[in-house]
Amino acid sequence: MPLIAALRTAVGEANVVTDGDLSAWELDWRKRYRGRACAVVRPASTPEVAAVVKACAAHGTAIVAQGGNTGLVGASVPDASGTQVLLSLARLNRVRAIDAANLTITVDAGCILQAVQEAAAAQGLLFALSLAAEGSCTIGGNLATNAGGTQVLRYGNARELCLGLEVVTAAGEVWDGLTGLRKDNTGYDLRDLFIGSEGTLGIITGATLKLHPQPAAVTTALAALPTLAAAVELLQLARARLGAGLTGFEVMGCHALGLVRTHLPQLAQPLPPCAWTVLLEQSDNESEAHARSLFEALLETALERGVIGDAAVAGSLEQSTAMWRLREAIPMAQALEGANIKHDIALPVSAIPRFVAATDAALLRAFPGVRLVNFGHLGDGNLHYNVQAPDGTDPAAFLREHERAVNTLVYDAVGAHAGSISAEHGVGALKRDELARRKSPVALQLMRAIKQALDPNGLMNPGRVL
Repeated sequence: MPLIAALRTAVGEANVVTDGDLSAWELDWRKRYRGRACAVVRPASTPEVAAVVKACAAHGTAIVAQGGNTGLVGASVPDASGTQVLLSLARLNRVRAIDAANLTITVDAGCILQAVQEAAAAQGLLFALSLAAEGSCTIGGNLATNAGGTQVLRYGNARELCLGLEVVTAAGEVWDGLTGLRKDNTGYDLRDLFIGSEGTLGIITGATLKLHPQPAAVTTALAALPTLAAAVELLQLARARLGAGLTGFEVMGCHALGLVRTHLPQLAQPLPPCAWTVLLEQSDNESEAHARSLFEALLETALERGVIGDAAVAGSLEQSTAMWRLREAIPMAQALEGANIKHDIALPVSAIPRFVAATDAALLRAFPGVRLVNFGHLGDGNLHYNVQAPDGTDPAAFLREHERAVNTLVYDAVGAHAGSISAEHGVGALKRDELARRKSPVALQLMRAIKQALDPNGLMNPGRVL
């Protein structure tokens, strides 16, 4: 086959895989999407990526780029046609440079997020993107989906942590935008076109990222609250008392932690079951004593005002890690409970209590006994609003029969509260049709114009986003 021969010439015969078990690349993390690639290609450099794209363009073959294959919306696996090339960026894994004075790090797109964090830490610096999949997700995928995570409140999404990109275009040309500048007003911001585009406009091969000084101390606590409105009140109080030091504010509903208690009992829960639990974290540039005094004063005030009912402050790094492990274990506990209907939504923080109360009630009326597994990044308005089948009901059957109706109800409510149907996971294949229904016609027209301009032959991850 001429294309396969061209790909082997570009990256070497050993790095073009066409036979055997390709499920590591063809099956998505949630096991909802299974595709079939005509070849898995594993380039090791930007020039090799460019050569692969040129070969595919010459043969009219679509390309699906993939990093760590940890995505949740079916954006990084091939379709079932057997005609698409799966371009794995796993071998592009170098840390190219660290500029401590400029507080930047330049890396290949295939670098594992945790490896970037560790490279920064080795220089006494912080790369602030942090999420549950950081041991396997890659920087290219983080940027392609504009990943969020647990420190968006302080540091922003992946977009805010990126200064420059290197991108292979749909024509196989290389755009070198690896700048470390904080200010550059020389025309359109091309970087922001590719961040969040999910591989539909070009392939990110490198990035220059922002670093921050390591904090002198980090303090973590869990707080028990009677209502979600109380959690919003605690957030306002924490912002007022801690300012920019507030780096994490996660909320977990009773059903969410109940599943962790059931399926992962080895994870100790320092507070008794309650309606809502908040995980707070602050970073302090002075000292451990200063950080702890601020935190304890905040919690004492919240207790006096009746905002929280109880609290536990981590006394060590091990206890802090254990608290975060509870939060990060919720998706695994849900998976162990069975298939569920996931929603990654964004809302104004002030609207979240009203949204949850109204939507919970509507779902329980429509689907009696359904379990609402709510958790997420309350500090930035991102809620993982998940729907688990009623106890005793086959989870897979419930998903097959009711997913569309549940989604319609939830997304209608999101729209009524001025929210977004995708906060940090992206659109991919999972939400493509919802995007077409719910995005304004003008916005869709502009997006299609950009797609046509940058990928006129529609070979970059077709069928995703648009």
